[in-house]
Amino acid sequence: MGLVLGAFFWTYAIMQLPAGWLIDKIGARIGLALACGWWSAFTVFTALANSVAGMFGARLMLGVGEAGSYPGGAKVIYSWFPKRERGIASGIFDAGPQAGTAIALPLTAWLISTWDWETSFIATGAIGLVWVVAWLMFYREPEQMKGISPSQLAALREGVVTEAPAAAEKVKWASLFKYRTMWGMMIGFFCMNFVKYFFITWFPTYLVASRGFSLTQLGTLGAIPALMSIPGSILGGWLTDYLYRSGYSLTASRKFCLSAGMLGSAVIGFAAFTDSIAVTLTLFSLTYASLAFTAAVIWTMPADVAPTKGHVASIGGIQNFASNLAGVVTTSATGLLLYISGGSFAGPLLLAAGVCIIGALNYIFVIEKIEPFTAREKSAPGKSTSPASLHGQAAR
Repeated sequence: MGLVLGAFFWTYAIMQLPAGWLIDKIGARIGLALACGWWSAFTVFTALANSVAGMFGARLMLGVGEAGSYPGGAKVIYSWFPKRERGIASGIFDAGPQAGTAIALPLTAWLISTWDWETSFIATGAIGLVWVVAWLMFYREPEQMKGISPSQLAALREGVVTEAPAAAEKVKWASLFKYRTMWGMMIGFFCMNFVKYFFITWFPTYLVASRGFSLTQLGTLGAIPALMSIPGSILGGWLTDYLYRSGYSLTASRKFCLSAGMLGSAVIGFAAFTDSIAVTLTLFSLTYASLAFTAAVIWTMPADVAPTKGHVASIGGIQNFASNLAGVVTTSATGLLLYISGGSFAGPLLLAAGVCIIGALNYIFVIEKIEPFTAREKSAPGKSTSPASLHGQAAR
């Protein structure tokens, strides 16, 4: 089961890199339509799987398509929202997957109990195909949208350099890995998703096997943590924008919310020491809300550090690549710990809490000043390559 659950994350993680690059080239409108169409089709095809190998293959292909979702979303936020509003935009955007997770539990439980498990995959895949049609009909870039005035376009372009300076244009895709902040984004997102993917993969099993939930309880009480993530996501986006508009630097506004959210999610570890279902659901709700709080701010970062519009989805894909390696680790490590312990979830829960603390420390100490990346020129030993010195060299 751990291998089947983890199959999705192998391709989802690896394909983040080409997916982000491709969406920067072809745009969010076509890129997101292709991505959602692909993953919706393979969601439907999952219903045809009649073996472990068939299920494994279907989930591999599912990950290929879904890799374009978040990089495309980051690019839409860059295009449609100025810097002072990207936090709340990211919060609302990230609340969508949280709401989807919450709705999916009762919906799929009902579909399975009424028909069969195959119907649940066919129905959810069909929803995605309907979305593709609606997206292609209605989405346009701001410059192509009728009814947008010049003043509104100017507001959207606040803080966005439309003609990239030479230093920004020189930031090649491979050179993005040279920035410490890029690595901090990758590590922090890995830590957040390590815990989030426990919810997406093993949480239903935990409720049934460890807490004795029935299918009905799984579809009702089990959806509470995911529901709490929706206000958590919106609150995180709102707070980082509020701090920025109140005069705090962009770096302080983002880093405070990122580290606070990760520290809050560490309460998941206390679930290993209680037998109360009410306390357990409260702890998981706080954890899931805190993770969503962090995720909303995480998805402002690609737009914050991108040197040009053509880098946004690529940076989003890179950080999401690292984060989704956590899906492979979480599913496999949880299965291994359960096997070793004879089915106890104490080990996975305490491990998740420790990873949350590491993520908070990463956002505090590894992330540098949050600003657009600029090209790092090579220089002779002892020569300064700071922006000021480069400017002086250019002047001379």
